[in-house]
Amino acid sequence: MAKAQSKIGYVDFQALLGQMPEAKGIKAQIDAYQKQFVDQLTTMNTEFQTKGQEYQAQGPKMTDAARLAKETELQDLQKRIEDLQNSARQQVEAKSNELVKPLSDKAIAALSAIAKETGLAYVIDSSQGTQVIVSPDGTDLMNAAKARLGIK
Repeated sequence: MAKAQSKIGYVDFQALLGQMPEAKGIKAQIDAYQKQFVDQLTTMNTEFQTKGQEYQAQGPKMTDAARLAKETELQDLQKRIEDLQNSARQQVEAKSNELVKPLSDKAIAALSAIAKETGLAYVIDSSQGTQVIVSPDGTDLMNAAKARLGIK
């Protein structure tokens, strides 16, 4: 019996998103949002270094109670820095996802239309490192998607 073969296409989805005109504006917004956290972390790191240097310089002259208080203060500051780094990473990732979603939806709609027009059953995202060892030839949709999205 003959089997019906499904046509497969592929596209580097991340490269496609990066070439869309809207991507530059999104990158600028993400960079500006991230800069707020970088500035805050820089200030905190400077404070930590200054207090650490003061502790090292004055440590031998301090009483045990003063030394312990300063060590606790440094540990607390270091913990706040680590917490801010983790929080900032999560918030920047969430903001990035929020801003990229409309762009991604637009690209997926274009790829869906192209797949329907060309009779493709599957479109694989080649940017995710999806490796198919044996498969029928696929169709690279990058040029068609760029044309549909108005990318030159």
